[in-house]
Amino acid sequence: MKRKIMALAGFALVASALAFRSGDMLEIGTTAPMSEVKMKDVTGKSHSLSDLKMENGLLVIFSCNTCPFVIKWENTYPELGQMAKQNKIGMVLVNSNEAKRDGDDSFEAMKEHYKSANYNTPYVMDKDHQLADAFGAKTTPHVFLFDKDMKLVYRGSIDDRFEDRKDSPEKMYLQDAINALAKGKPIDPADTRQIGCSIKRVKA
Repeated sequence: MKRKIMALAGFALVASALAFRSGDMLEIGTTAPMSEVKMKDVTGKSHSLSDLKMENGLLVIFSCNTCPFVIKWENTYPELGQMAKQNKIGMVLVNSNEAKRDGDDSFEAMKEHYKSANYNTPYVMDKDHQLADAFGAKTTPHVFLFDKDMKLVYRGSIDDRFEDRKDSPEKMYLQDAINALAKGKPIDPADTRQIGCSIKRVKA
């Protein structure tokens, strides 16, 4: 199983690099783009990033329904949602897999997955992967954490679970970043390697 996961990791990184050429990844310290654009949530409501931001900031995770990396990590989403809320940080899960809208990442499939995975934060559809393109998001999952001024303070991975053939995480990158942000302390590291399946963009 470990070999299979590591093989998937290697494939996903290569696929991501080949699939995404539309722009550079959002740099640390950059203001979140498209913060006022409304995106449809699985509940039928629409939210913008500005709507979802709380007093101390906003956590954005690009995700999907079927990527094996998401499936391995998504059991932490409810915990992260609760942790973010306790620290007055909003959280949103964003599905940008436009090339799979007629299949595994259709809006109906998103609604079903939201329920079955017990998500406790908004799960929105990024139409035509516009937000993913603006962020330079590459994989599912791919994490972007913003402060109260919507400046990027952390980007990358949730933890180090898939680094160096680990069976369980040793470094809780995102949790540490949330704690540091809430306390007004520097985030270190602020940039880690994202690992996952490539976001399924529609070819131009």
